[in-house]
Amino acid sequence: MEEQQQGEQTKPKKILCIGLVCLDIISVVDKFPEEDSDSRCVSQRWQRGGNASNSCTVLSLLGSPCAFMGSLCAGPVASNIPDVTFEDFSALDLSAFKWIHWEGRNADEQLKMMAAVERRNAALPRQRRIVTSVEIEKPRENLYRLFPHADVVFVSKDVSRQLGFHTPQNAIRGLAGRLRAGAVLICAWAEKGADALDADGTLLHSDAFPPQHLVDTLGAGDTFNAAVVHKLANGCRLQEALTFGCRVAGAKCGFHGYDAIADQLTQM
Repeated sequence: MEEQQQGEQTKPKKILCIGLVCLDIISVVDKFPEEDSDSRCVSQRWQRGGNASNSCTVLSLLGSPCAFMGSLCAGPVASNIPDVTFEDFSALDLSAFKWIHWEGRNADEQLKMMAAVERRNAALPRQRRIVTSVEIEKPRENLYRLFPHADVVFVSKDVSRQLGFHTPQNAIRGLAGRLRAGAVLICAWAEKGADALDADGTLLHSDAFPPQHLVDTLGAGDTFNAAVVHKLANGCRLQEALTFGCRVAGAKCGFHGYDAIADQLTQM
């Protein structure tokens, strides 16, 4: 047992992202089309998408050892592929991971996964426990059950508004009671930057860092989440992680996709 624990400690631990991978088809037009009108495309591209998949891409570009768990298909296009189940999750060797991030989707199954991690953590010293985070992006009542089951909770602007909060500051204050004790709450709000509640109850804020020319906002939220997780998983304080997340998300909005920002990310 001692040799096994020493082996676990010498291996680099990964950040696991669980959620969706999909095909994004992006059509570029000269201007935003009017309703019921036809527009000629300037260009079109297909790229891999999905919140968890995008976040995993950014983590990799930032240099974090990471892994993705989601449903893949044999062909280039598919529909109706199932979400990850608790049975799928149970086959994992959790000792390989230092952080697990869920894209909130099938809450019933994800609650079982989170409970399994909590049980494992309870039997381990703090330094060997897995940190957990969840993104609650879609305004669906079923997903709100995930709030009290992660160490770090990312809540979207859409969810905040659906719950009656119309500024990030109000969302942070109003949703804090849904968390478990000592958890962190983070709310990104596009051009208004991002706000957070630290584990000790401190309210934090970072301004946005828009690019000189706005090009592509698709996946900006996924980029923000990944950048914050990257910093927190490497021992940084929440304020530093929050500001870094806004900087990286802003840089991403200046380019199509992710490949072009790789060089910029390594310099941040």
